[in-house]
Amino acid sequence: MVQVKALSGRQLIRPKALLLDFGGVIVQTTPIPGWEVKLAVHVRTLLGASAQLDTESIAADIKAGCVADSHWKNAMSRPLSPRELSHGEFWGDFVAADWPAWARSIVIKEAHALCCLMGRLRSHRELRDGMLALLDAADAARVPVGIVSNALAGQVHRDFLEERGLTRRFAAEVHSDAVGVRKPNPEMILIAARRLGVEPVDAWYIGDNFDRDVLCGQRAGIGGNILMEASGTYDMPYQLTIKPDAIVANPRELLRLFEQAACGLVA
Repeated sequence: MVQVKALSGRQLIRPKALLLDFGGVIVQTTPIPGWEVKLAVHVRTLLGASAQLDTESIAADIKAGCVADSHWKNAMSRPLSPRELSHGEFWGDFVAADWPAWARSIVIKEAHALCCLMGRLRSHRELRDGMLALLDAADAARVPVGIVSNALAGQVHRDFLEERGLTRRFAAEVHSDAVGVRKPNPEMILIAARRLGVEPVDAWYIGDNFDRDVLCGQRAGIGGNILMEASGTYDMPYQLTIKPDAIVANPRELLRLFEQAACGLVA
């Protein structure tokens, strides 16, 4: 049996649905070196030959914008019901705030496409080992699986799944840029539960962060609040005392936990 590390002391319920974070749970991501320059070249072309912005300065502003966005995300993991940053806000305020007005207006207009391109250039995504087996087990048990993910460009996640023939394996997808709120806003989980036709108390939520995910599960009243370890899991932006119901290292451990719960063996 999986060593559950029952930090919360709660007994895990048999789930009627599984809600999974995307990055860190369904996929593991690794940064791609030099992505800022590739994106800057595209932006420079978009602005046209008359723009008094060179590729190097555009790349520097993109990098600075991402750092600012990271700090904003950390701050937004504290409020009860944070909203999501819009594509236009990211490009207009975090990247191009000091650009000429005409250049700023161009990237704001193209913000959705630019965010999608940035998501593809910035990170390599690979399905985590054991995820397909987990999806097979959920299908066999007739337990629907949904996605609950913070994403500046959820289309990048949807494209990843479509390219690998995995879209149909998920009964619901809730990405923060599409619904306008972000975890730990409990509405993210509540939306997914409504779409799957289950109560949060009857579902498991699995994420890889304490401040975004475990806190979101607690606020939403999720029945099984499970932490999956990934890069950065224990790098919390502020001190938290919340405790998950279980900690698993990877999808294979989650699968064993799910199988035990189906048999009534999880304590």
